[in-house]
Amino acid sequence: MTLVVVDTRSAEPPYEQVRRQIAEAVAAGHLVAGTRLPPVRRLASDLGLAPNTVARAYRELETAGLVETRGRGGTVVTGAGDVHREAARAAASRYVTQTRRLGLGPEEIVALVRAAVDAASPAPG
Repeated sequence: MTLVVVDTRSAEPPYEQVRRQIAEAVAAGHLVAGTRLPPVRRLASDLGLAPNTVARAYRELETAGLVETRGRGGTVVTGAGDVHREAARAAASRYVTQTRRLGLGPEEIVALVRAAVDAASPAPG
């Protein structure tokens, strides 16, 4: 998945395109809590932008609580923007812990989740 695509012909400023697309990816669940974003200089180079442009987008994302800059640890998605996804992640973690205690392996755990999702999904048609 390409993280960001900047349209140089757009009236929307490049920093705002970067900010908006990352925020949308977080909201859609494509970037989950703990995901490390590319370093500012690398993303700027990849997009053909000045580093300050990407830095501004990252600062605005941090102000919104969507990312956190951890010095040498880089910029990571906080998950603060989506309480429901964080609750689901915590529930999934508890489920995995419990099923591991019951002696199930990863494939079985995933198969049980898939079966539960399929059973809860509405029938096509």
